[in-house]
Amino acid sequence: MTPPPRAKPPAARLNFAAHVLELNAGRAEKIAYRDDAGTLTYGELDERVRRFAAALAALDIRREERVLLLMHDTTAWPVAFLGCLYAGVIPVALNTLLTPDDYAYVLSHSRAQAAFVSSSLVPVLRRAMSATPNEVKRVFNATELALLIEQHTPTQTPADTCADDIGFWLYSSGSTGRAKGTVHTHANLYWTAELYGKPILGVRESDVVFSAAKLFFAYGLGNALTFPLSVGATVVLMAERPTPQAVFKRLVDHRPTIFYGVPTLYAAMLASAELPPRSGVSLRIATSAGEALPKEIGERFNAHFGCEVLDGIGSTEMLHIFISNSPGDVRYGTTGKPVPGYEIELRDETGADVGNDVMGDLYVRGPSAALMYWADCEKSRATFVGSWTRSGDKYSRSRDGYYSYAGRGDDMLRVSGQYVSPFEVEAALMQHPSVLEAAVIGKIDADGLTRTKAFVVLKDGTAGTEAIEEELKSFVKEILAPHKYPRLIECVSELPKTATGKIQRFKLREKEAAIG
Repeated sequence: MTPPPRAKPPAARLNFAAHVLELNAGRAEKIAYRDDAGTLTYGELDERVRRFAAALAALDIRREERVLLLMHDTTAWPVAFLGCLYAGVIPVALNTLLTPDDYAYVLSHSRAQAAFVSSSLVPVLRRAMSATPNEVKRVFNATELALLIEQHTPTQTPADTCADDIGFWLYSSGSTGRAKGTVHTHANLYWTAELYGKPILGVRESDVVFSAAKLFFAYGLGNALTFPLSVGATVVLMAERPTPQAVFKRLVDHRPTIFYGVPTLYAAMLASAELPPRSGVSLRIATSAGEALPKEIGERFNAHFGCEVLDGIGSTEMLHIFISNSPGDVRYGTTGKPVPGYEIELRDETGADVGNDVMGDLYVRGPSAALMYWADCEKSRATFVGSWTRSGDKYSRSRDGYYSYAGRGDDMLRVSGQYVSPFEVEAALMQHPSVLEAAVIGKIDADGLTRTKAFVVLKDGTAGTEAIEEELKSFVKEILAPHKYPRLIECVSELPKTATGKIQRFKLREKEAAIG
């Protein structure tokens, strides 16, 4: 496809690590990263990236071989990731919250030659390695990685890679089965910065950015590496879990101007008694992705901080956001409009366009799309359809061009012969002042009919009662069509989620199936 005029295509020979180091060659003294232990200037980043590339060569790790990055968000993460790209080695960025069984699968599937691991995560990786045959020759903890970098002279010449050469892998969340090794190119990173980071988000050199979403997540990788390094901004990294209290500390102490979160975190922040006042932070803009942002949450965050939240949708397959609200054009309760440079289609079961105000399957086309899922032709063909990527999401489009999320295709319910969007019911429930979070599934009753069931987390940890359950049913009836209200409501202390904050409705379905 042809990108918009404002986005200049990358050179045919592109090494993304060398590209961003060159962009920041004149900022040697400026802070690139700030983590819990200290700072890393752009000059230090440049030197350490090239030292790490030299270390990979000394370890006889060759171009296009894979290495695992199982690391918390510290300054070592961008050094290792960019060092791999610089050397033409393929970094495989891993979720730090997986099980030994998950890691065992990745070890075998990726055939990684080495692993760079935060010290606290070495035991779990060692257990995984003992459980499956693998090709890992060396495992380096944080201390060993630092020594390895210091021992080598910086290499001056990056690998001569093409824009379309394989750059890195990200494993999908695996919320419905084994995670898929999603293969991305050097150019994919470039395009997300040129199409979203700069024109939509407006990230600039003077910004201080902070992403609660971690670097191993496609969303976090753009937020805390691709976008800021493309303009010379400063990044705040946080190794610990993104609890409201941990996020508040960074917002107050480091005064970031851009904050990247997910809906569940925004809801928890607003419910916290420790929420800082507007005067205590320096936010100019915030973003949300991972799941659709409920209208009420976006409006409340905006009212409290005077800062728009740009809700958008991206995916591991597309690397970052391709439909988004924009500064000055935010319609809470929608995902906004297509990011220029991406094409969107909503299709029915036959592949035809559904038109306006009709729910359809979301397909996207754009230059940041992944090449494939590694060693999985069947799933690759199902997702990457010609030049289009099938997202697996259900959406509708208003007559004036705004897209609204209806749910994942696998989550859609058929109630009384009509489709019901779980997200629509969840969004209605969250408008009630007592509700913090909600997840909706279908439950088969004794007659074999699907009934809508809602799992609800109440604010302040309040226990559920029959009275509040009936109140919530009546509340939803006043907002939605009668067949959509949840016939069953169960109040719970928490909802099952992935490490990136997505609600795992399949676990709720499994729980209900086990109960019968």
